[in-house]
Amino acid sequence: MDFRFKAGETPMLLSMPHVGTDIPDEVAAHMTPCALATADTDWHLAELYGCAQELGISTLAARWSRYVIDLNRPPENTNLYPGMDTTGLCPVDSFGRESLYQEGRVPDQAEVARRLARYWQPYHDQLRAELARLLALHGRVVLWDAHSIASRVPRFFEGRLPDLNFGTAEGKSCDPGLEQAVVGVARAQDRFSIAVNGRFKGGHITRFYGQPLEGVHAIQLEMCQCLYMDEAPPFAYRPEVAGEVQPLLADLMQAALDWVRA
Repeated sequence: MDFRFKAGETPMLLSMPHVGTDIPDEVAAHMTPCALATADTDWHLAELYGCAQELGISTLAARWSRYVIDLNRPPENTNLYPGMDTTGLCPVDSFGRESLYQEGRVPDQAEVARRLARYWQPYHDQLRAELARLLALHGRVVLWDAHSIASRVPRFFEGRLPDLNFGTAEGKSCDPGLEQAVVGVARAQDRFSIAVNGRFKGGHITRFYGQPLEGVHAIQLEMCQCLYMDEAPPFAYRPEVAGEVQPLLADLMQAALDWVRA
């Protein structure tokens, strides 16, 4: 399978498009050792979001590495943050600007189109199908797009990121009530720092599928990896650290569910 999917019974879908670490042999043959280490993965999110199963939330997790094709970029490869540095639909370098491909092996347009059809499209087909199913059952649905990143990535931002970075495409991807309900829970605590529509406003999935007038309310959460894992190789999960933030994650998702059911 090209993804891991489990259907839930509540009006929410948890999408994890950057958790994949697999690279097909025909792609790996052209890549550098840096690429094969898949360092820029959103590691361990399925474990971190263990509350999703307890809450009856549908889950969709990528199999393939973002280095193969980035599921959270538009198929036409437009820059979601005009004027700012970002990696594209088919990344050619890492967050640390290290080359992902051997010399002369960068994918051409035909190869990018092949990967779109073979690896990008199946995830989006499943995402669209599950949103349609949940809409038919419940009338409206929350799409929660889960991401994580190292707390310091000089290429993209100065200094250390806030712990929890919420994105709603500047309020366009969901009803204001959902944003207020979720962010309100985050602001009620003082252990973890937060930002709303800061450096991370939501990627393609949040912006494209978040259609409040059609009943789909999308929110992205980009969180610092130091909250639950080691940010250096081998990127180990740290359950004792994760246990500090997991109750808040459960409260955030419960707030979203309470809002969408109201």
